[in-house]
Amino acid sequence: MTAQHIDHGHSHDHGVGRRSLLAGVGGGLLMLAAAPGTAEARRTLTAGTATAGTATADTAAGAARQSAITQGTTLVHADLHNHTLMSDGDGDPALAFGSMRAAGLDVAAITDHTTLFAIEGLSGREWDRVGALADAADDPGTYTAIRGFEWSHPLLGHVNVWFTPGFTDLGGSSGMSRLYSWITASGGIAGFNHPGRELVRFDDFRFNAAARDPMVSMEIFNRGDDYLFDGWGNGQSSPLNRCLNAGWRTGLTGVSDEHGTDWGFPEGKGRTGIWVTENTRAQVQAAMRSRCFFATRVSGLRLDATANGVRMGGTTTAGDVRFRVDLDRGPEWVGKPLRIQVLRPGSRAPSVPLVVDTEAGRVAEFTVPSTVDDGPWVVLRVSDPTQANASPGPAGHPCNDWGVAYTSPWWLT
Repeated sequence: MTAQHIDHGHSHDHGVGRRSLLAGVGGGLLMLAAAPGTAEARRTLTAGTATAGTATADTAAGAARQSAITQGTTLVHADLHNHTLMSDGDGDPALAFGSMRAAGLDVAAITDHTTLFAIEGLSGREWDRVGALADAADDPGTYTAIRGFEWSHPLLGHVNVWFTPGFTDLGGSSGMSRLYSWITASGGIAGFNHPGRELVRFDDFRFNAAARDPMVSMEIFNRGDDYLFDGWGNGQSSPLNRCLNAGWRTGLTGVSDEHGTDWGFPEGKGRTGIWVTENTRAQVQAAMRSRCFFATRVSGLRLDATANGVRMGGTTTAGDVRFRVDLDRGPEWVGKPLRIQVLRPGSRAPSVPLVVDTEAGRVAEFTVPSTVDDGPWVVLRVSDPTQANASPGPAGHPCNDWGVAYTSPWWLT
């Protein structure tokens, strides 16, 4: 199967915002996707936003871009999930990449929806247009602009796909197996979006071995929400736990999932920190394939971590695993009390064998005895113990505090 875009032979009338159209047409599909109690329904507005035409960065300057514990890479701040009028967003796509660069992001993607049942998403002409906009905005070495798309099913879930020459929709890829085949053949990479929001959540993360490598990510922060326990109150297991226990090797991302006109600016929405050898499309994709990235929902955060000298996303030997964690957000956060929670597999929620008190602006070191019999993965979660998790899990769970960041996993042998 070859990658191709699907053009239905007509353009879209954007006189009425397609976001409003999606909310009003198509039965209760999107209402179902944003049912009360889900992370989508809990979306909150943030202060200090600005329109794309008048935006000025209002976020903290943040930490230096060089790691305190590793060499050879530089941190870039990314937002890989954004929408425009070409699907259900409100903003002119011609303004999106400029807005994200003005906001201080180093890597940015436009990922408008493809077909949602009878509702139209991207057309072939619009796909070509966003490609031209990304090429015009791309500034190798300084700013990476990426064209992508969001495959969207109201029950199975949504999947972002990047670095492909074409796109697919529900007409060409009606279910998860067909989508995985398309992604694998396309040569691109992809990730699970807002996991747990849609009821069937990717066939409950049913594993597909052929798609393991290109499925590089899972959103753990989307907008202002932490998805570690999303759906727990409705009897679902932790999406993180289910995804990694199923056999997927996804790193963890934070995204703004912007549908307005202030791309990149609202503080408190998700972001991804990527460790790259240079800020180009090729090296961003290489770092994503290596899972050398972390999720956060604060601007300017630097998080690097090694386990037995191996960076996040890698494989290390079980036993007494020695962690080093570089955690910084510049002068504004120096001395801020934080916690590092070690997440390991559990039956329905991650187990937490160790919680380490630390503070921003320092390197933390600790050892965690680990065996493969306890499960093959480990993730570090950084939290603020003074605030509560708006989507808590089991009563008394250590991660019922406010999540600041997550490393991508390590896999133990």
